[in-house]
Amino acid sequence: MAADGAVRGTGLHLWLLLPAAALGALWLAWRVLAVGDFLYPLWYDVIDVHGHIEHFGPQNRYKDDFETTTRAERARLFAEIVDAIHASGAGLAELRYHDPDGRPIDTLLRTPEIVHLEDVARLVDRLAPAGWLALAWLVIHLGLIRTRGWRVPRLRRLLGASLLAVGVGVALVFAIGPRRVFYQFHVLVFPPENPWFFYYQDSLMSTMMKAPFLFGAIAIAILALALACYAFFLFLAARLATDAAAAAPPRV
Repeated sequence: MAADGAVRGTGLHLWLLLPAAALGALWLAWRVLAVGDFLYPLWYDVIDVHGHIEHFGPQNRYKDDFETTTRAERARLFAEIVDAIHASGAGLAELRYHDPDGRPIDTLLRTPEIVHLEDVARLVDRLAPAGWLALAWLVIHLGLIRTRGWRVPRLRRLLGASLLAVGVGVALVFAIGPRRVFYQFHVLVFPPENPWFFYYQDSLMSTMMKAPFLFGAIAIAILALALACYAFFLFLAARLATDAAAAAPPRV
């Protein structure tokens, strides 16, 4: 038997295992990062959100004095938005920003921004069952690998093929243009009658997120964590297949 514990052979079950592992890894990465507000405090410094707000905050045509808010206040607002999109959009209209002394200044979001974030919340609501189902099936599938002795290819082979597919996808995104892909994604998934593009001068939401740069950083974090989760899932599958083969009675 190979030293790395891999089991030779393939099976039709891989057509269920690999998509479930990929979708489950993406959903798990999303949920884990959502708990930490998608690392907004980190990206705040990395992409200089502070300087962006200092420049565009005073130019806003509808809201005043956002540039006077503190870093902690901006992080709080982003966290509230993250919570809202995971709660079907509840509470978006009530979000208010405050000055450094804690006095309320104004509501954060205008109606078009609220509508867009509610669209995002509906998208998350629709994707959630698929994500949880993928994780549930993954647990069942791993159990079947162990109990039924389903074979799994070498771990390095599976990871190599998967990383190649991811590399091709990333290369394609950069060939087309990340911003163009981002915009086309919005065109495809959101209702055409609802606005999703907002100039910085019209939207504190876009300003405090430095869209689309923040979303690019978040996408990288999700992809990196999802790849780690995916590799761990495949490692478990290979290990369980090895254990099942070792426990099987010898063939006569």
